[in-house]
Amino acid sequence: MLTQAVPTFYFFGVTTGKSSSRRMFPAWAQILGLGAAQWVGVDLPLNAPLEQYRAAVEQIKRDPLSMGALVTTHKVNVLEAAHDLFDELSPEAALCHEVSCIYKRGGKLIGHAVDPYTSAQSMAQFIPPAYWSEHGAEILCLGAGGSAVAIVTHFLTRAAPPDRPRKLTLVNRSAGKLDFIRKLVASLPDSGIHFDYVQNTDPAVNDSLMAALPPGSMVINATGMGKDLPGSPITDSGLFPLEGIAWELNYRGELDFLHQARRQIEARRLRVEDGWYYFVLGWAEIVGTVFDVTITPAQFDQLAAAAEAIR
Repeated sequence: MLTQAVPTFYFFGVTTGKSSSRRMFPAWAQILGLGAAQWVGVDLPLNAPLEQYRAAVEQIKRDPLSMGALVTTHKVNVLEAAHDLFDELSPEAALCHEVSCIYKRGGKLIGHAVDPYTSAQSMAQFIPPAYWSEHGAEILCLGAGGSAVAIVTHFLTRAAPPDRPRKLTLVNRSAGKLDFIRKLVASLPDSGIHFDYVQNTDPAVNDSLMAALPPGSMVINATGMGKDLPGSPITDSGLFPLEGIAWELNYRGELDFLHQARRQIEARRLRVEDGWYYFVLGWAEIVGTVFDVTITPAQFDQLAAAAEAIR
């Protein structure tokens, strides 16, 4: 990356050119009065060498017109590679050990994690207050990366007792991310949630975990499968919980999990949500933070409409 001639907003991802944000950002810049600000995608492979993440953060730190960045898949790796380049970390970034928003204030480079807030706001769009206590429902979260950490953090630190599931099961291919969440849970006051941690790579096992859920429970695809990776964490034979919720955190890609869930809407009386609102809300929160703009509810509605128009 080179020194920029206009204020520049970076997007650290895997296949950023396929993101709706590339076409969305110019309209958003006009709505928010950002002038000539431009969007620049930074494609980084999954688990890239740490030097690549560090170089991307150094670009923002040294270049006055590099305003900041939104980080998706690489949130944990960015912080690991460039921890010493940040002058400050927000409490959320320090707690989650990840950075999804990079911005500057008063000459300081700051790392922030917005997902605990945006995941909570997204769930509030389709889960009514006290839902968990009234239904005795559980959550099965397939994947234990950054989005899963944010959701867990919300339930541990933000949610009132009636708005917490009685049980939250996390499934991941590798043990390391499960161990991180286990330590996170142990470091915070008891929430009353029972946590289970399952290291697994077999979709049929995930089917069994899903089949054991009580009615009304929610299944989340937080694996990246269907977007950054092919396939789905469950098989076509897996049954979603009766009268439950399926939340696909992706909004683009093959979206196999989303299609599997939609095929069961009538038979299982299932509510199915994709990651579109989560995407729009996260982008709005980070763009506003990077450019130090307070986004009003009316402006957010405009941003959402502009995003929907190019979806």
